[in-house]
Amino acid sequence: MEMLKGHGLRFASLLRQEAYIGGKWVSASNGKLFPVTNPSTRKVIANVPDMDEVDTQAAIDAAYEAFQTWQRTTAKERSLLLRKWHNLMEEHKEDLALIMTAEAGKPLVEARGEIAYGSSFLEWYSEEARRIYGEVAQSPTNSKEMIFLRQPIGVTSMITPWNFPNAMITRKAAAALAAGCTCIIKPAEDTPLSGLAAVDLAEKAGFPPGVLNVVTASRKNTPAVGKLLCTSSKVAGISFTGSTAVGRHLYELCAHGIKRIGLELGGNAPFIVFNSANIKSAVEGLMVAKFRNTGQACISANRILVQEEIYDEFLEALKESVSKNLIVGDGFDKGVNQGPLINDSQLRKVENIVNESVAAGAKVVLGGKCLKKGSLFFEPTILSEVTEDMSCFQEEVFGPVISLKRFTTEEEALKIANSTDQGLASYFYSQDVSQVWRVARRLETGMVGINESLISAAEGAFGGVKQSGIGREGSKHGIDDFTYLKYLCIGVN
Repeated sequence: MEMLKGHGLRFASLLRQEAYIGGKWVSASNGKLFPVTNPSTRKVIANVPDMDEVDTQAAIDAAYEAFQTWQRTTAKERSLLLRKWHNLMEEHKEDLALIMTAEAGKPLVEARGEIAYGSSFLEWYSEEARRIYGEVAQSPTNSKEMIFLRQPIGVTSMITPWNFPNAMITRKAAAALAAGCTCIIKPAEDTPLSGLAAVDLAEKAGFPPGVLNVVTASRKNTPAVGKLLCTSSKVAGISFTGSTAVGRHLYELCAHGIKRIGLELGGNAPFIVFNSANIKSAVEGLMVAKFRNTGQACISANRILVQEEIYDEFLEALKESVSKNLIVGDGFDKGVNQGPLINDSQLRKVENIVNESVAAGAKVVLGGKCLKKGSLFFEPTILSEVTEDMSCFQEEVFGPVISLKRFTTEEEALKIANSTDQGLASYFYSQDVSQVWRVARRLETGMVGINESLISAAEGAFGGVKQSGIGREGSKHGIDDFTYLKYLCIGVN
């Protein structure tokens, strides 16, 4: 708390250290807590309730009871509440950013950007709430009329990740609330404070008790909490953002109850630079696509494919940009744009991938190791002469590591890009209009950035194919997971 006050936190009340169930801020029924640490300093900044199945059931019951009345609110009423929540997020955006930097290590400038991004979903769905339209179908006979209504599915569980602890909550919850669903949010154990702060503002906006609930749990209790959120008969659907392995497990848990499910899972994004590309723009695009949140993003560029003719020129320009523009350090320090990795497990993963790739023949152009022994800071790294069988190409690195491979033909680049069971995002740079259309259509991903790497927006349909997920978040399609079609057949004899 004192650390955040020292950085200018205005409203200490936003740093919540209780969970939120049924309109009340509560402790765990077992009385246990778990610590939340700052990954830059490894110091404890707060302690939050370590909840279990008992607390989770209480949240489910509260959400189920609230749904009985919330589903009957008008779209206008829901719209106004979402707009009030958005306005409060805007009013408190600096405090929300400070809390995020403290618990996630994200540079303050990036934290501010995420708060704006997260707030944009509240604004977007406050407007979309009033555009959930039904249909009138043409009947095959004169004796009946056929109408399709969209109705909310019910209670929804939301399990959110640590890398975007504000936006991944608002992106899900705003769509669900707009549709008329109630929510139980389980934030990541590394970053629960951002979610609690956001829901504190939702409470102030006037959402009724039980409509929004937050269950916090340690890494130890998370599996049991997640299982109940997936299997309870009172829960109609679940939305999850995280790894493919965990998503697959949650999918299995939801199968018994035939739950509605939305999964936004891991990626292994290719970033292709063709001979015709504007090299300066491509380098600038890669810097954003790779080093946003220190590479800890599901749509982060992972496999960099550069056409042979421009490979050397591109590598030199990239090396210069990484050397000049990236400053690693505590997210609160001025000028820093690369924070720490989130925890020791993530650091070990990145270190192992780099070491295995170098042992297999990759060349370290820059970086390649932990910045300081005992810290979670990893050097911005460039690996060249990479082959497809190396760890850095086979796995999603989730760290500040660029892996470069040469290619000769467009066909070769597409074959490499599509040679994975994941298909979330992809990027390519080309000034050849015919090539743009050919490649965009053939890339096996749910999203494609063409001469552009900043593809996320509330208006965009975010989601993947293959084992990168099910459903879409954002855009008008983000509401689809939270509504079902009811067919009314009316006799008019």
